[in-house]
Amino acid sequence: MNSTAVTRRAQSIRLRRLVESAMMLAIATVLSMFPFQGPWALGGGITVCSMLPLVILSWRYGCKWGVFAAFVYSLLQMVLGIQNVQYADSVATATLIILFDYVLAFSVIGLAGMFKGRLGNPRLELVLGIVLTFLVRLGCHYVSGVVVWEVLWPNELGWAAPIWSIAYNASYMIPEIIITSLVAALSYGPLKKYYQGQDLN
Repeated sequence: MNSTAVTRRAQSIRLRRLVESAMMLAIATVLSMFPFQGPWALGGGITVCSMLPLVILSWRYGCKWGVFAAFVYSLLQMVLGIQNVQYADSVATATLIILFDYVLAFSVIGLAGMFKGRLGNPRLELVLGIVLTFLVRLGCHYVSGVVVWEVLWPNELGWAAPIWSIAYNASYMIPEIIITSLVAALSYGPLKKYYQGQDLN
């Protein structure tokens, strides 16, 4: 293959990556707009795999691109949840909300492909990536709950801030982890080539 053909192929892949990423971000955003709550939930919203498109982008195009796409998604989520930022009573508080409830919390999902090709079991690699990055997201919301939200609005049950924050955030993040992991594991078989990016070769 000559250099011109290689250049054209690289340009084609870059264009496809941009188009696919835009579509995946749109799908993820729409899915995030229809949360539900289980009877166990203390708050927050459980979505039907709203972050799976970010996981797929990380698997197809690598963690570097995955983090970039997830960062863009975090900004979209911040725009949709701008009311939360407006609750801040200072610039410092607003900064903490932006970082821990949006930018860091969602950008980390872009690292979901970190185990790809490392353990010899693609489904296990996929699920481990989801579980680890989603737990880091949970950790971000936990910090925000203790440092920001419990100060702004102490919980009505009178629980200690660390206990309330982990209970509140885990009540929707754990189901989110389970749902996304199950769907990803079940869909990997029929979508193996897509997850692995084999159609890009």
